[in-house]
Amino acid sequence: MDLALLRTFVTVHRAGSFTRAAALLGLSQPAVTSQIRTLERQLGRPLFLRQARGVTPTSIGDELAHKAAPHLDALVEITESGLDEESHLRTLHLAGPPEFTAGRALPALTGLAAEEGQGFALRASFGTAEEVLEGLSAGHHDLAISTARPRGALLTGAPLCDEEHVLVAAPRWASGTGAPKARREDVSALEDVPVIEVHESLPFVSRYWASVFDARPAASGTVIVPDLRAALACAVAGAGLAVLPRYLCAEALDRGDVVALHEPAVPPLRTYFLVVRTGTLALPHVALAHERLFQAAADWS
Repeated sequence: MDLALLRTFVTVHRAGSFTRAAALLGLSQPAVTSQIRTLERQLGRPLFLRQARGVTPTSIGDELAHKAAPHLDALVEITESGLDEESHLRTLHLAGPPEFTAGRALPALTGLAAEEGQGFALRASFGTAEEVLEGLSAGHHDLAISTARPRGALLTGAPLCDEEHVLVAAPRWASGTGAPKARREDVSALEDVPVIEVHESLPFVSRYWASVFDARPAASGTVIVPDLRAALACAVAGAGLAVLPRYLCAEALDRGDVVALHEPAVPPLRTYFLVVRTGTLALPHVALAHERLFQAAADWS
């Protein structure tokens, strides 16, 4: 059986779409369709059920994918490891949220770029969870850091770390809130404090209010900025309250530039997932970066 046909089949099985598989393989959609039909004729059984949006594998298709995929991944690993003596620097494309990627992931990975023999070139891009997962699915990235757990067979994600969210403001806003020992019923004291956020929908503040106070924030956004680092700068300047990851505002808290307006017994957490396209951990540079990020995450508090 032609290995090229099996490779196309496994890619379609993981992608759930001829169109997406074609993009990942660098082929036209008609070429992918033709290869799948050829494989189906050879086997004498249908491998996929065509639907309005993508394809669904038949039981035979699932069985073939289960048997073939590990062997194809192993062949990729052998090929990419380089059986000849010549080596070339691979480029790792990483995508994730700007603050976390800049503050956590890139410092953990940049050292690998200079390592002799097993290093790689590094390219990073920023985006929302939806954007980075779409880019990973389309083959634009090798690794993605996302606050959303991926679905489907094309992407494989594992929890990387949790971040604690803290309600902070400049010290002058703390006098009327009872901070830092504010109680659950003290939420009304926060209603007069201006809100700093990254979007008009108040994603961080709303999530904090729902988790801690079981309520919706009464105030609307006073300062809207596109980056949590800018939100921290505005909070330090006294523009109002903000909900920020603790790692991002820890130094400002230690210096007294901002204070915690509330200290719940169970602080809100958000989980980050490290995501790859299924099968690509057979690529040495992807596997190396994947391993290094999990090693670094063990030390992140």
